[in-house]
Amino acid sequence: MVKAPEQFPVMGLPVHLCNDYDRWLGTRLREKVGTHVVTLNAEMVMQAECNNALANIIRQAELVVPDGAGVIFYLTLQGRQQQRCPGIELAESILQQAGKLGSSCPVFLYGGKPGVAQEAVHIWREELPELAIAGIEHGYLSPEEEEKLKVTLQKEQPSLILVGLGVPRQELWIAQHRHLCPHATWIGVGGSFDIWGGMKSRAPVWLRDNHLEWLYRLYQEPWRWRRMMALPQFALKAISQRLA
Repeated sequence: MVKAPEQFPVMGLPVHLCNDYDRWLGTRLREKVGTHVVTLNAEMVMQAECNNALANIIRQAELVVPDGAGVIFYLTLQGRQQQRCPGIELAESILQQAGKLGSSCPVFLYGGKPGVAQEAVHIWREELPELAIAGIEHGYLSPEEEEKLKVTLQKEQPSLILVGLGVPRQELWIAQHRHLCPHATWIGVGGSFDIWGGMKSRAPVWLRDNHLEWLYRLYQEPWRWRRMMALPQFALKAISQRLA
């Protein structure tokens, strides 16, 4: 087993520092070591301040990666040099590894609007024809349908489970249900299904490289502006902590 990455606290929450998250997580995937991956950004940190359940889930996760520019900003202020690890890119890398493993590593997708995850899988299979899909479910299930989903997960025992329900719902859902597939790798992927399925696009590379992907997301979804207020709040708190 590859040595666990070093932890560093970001406003009371752990972040794992690593130069090769793909390799570490891929090893656990192949060896079927149960893993919950949290892709941490400033918005999630601020939510965790007033949501103890979310904070505890993040602290208990086996891997917390610095997904957002705000987290990287905080680490830099604390003298820690770490590259950003976008959650969508980490999920893509693990999907590619699962595709190479074929039927020994079945994948389950849960979340998004009806039809979106199916389209994402269709596109992925053009690149990875050996990708084994254990199941697909959208994120608008009735209570009865969700009970059937739980039975399916327990029966199929997928190796990789991608949950796109948005923060914090996906993190809470994973923590509540990961006992159904204790040897699986679980990743909350937010709106990644929309991007993989072609319904939305990622920010241009130059925006990503300059830590401005959040601005492009706000352009695509202007209704998110209230949630985006967490970003300056996080930045001010990070600077205050550094000065203190």
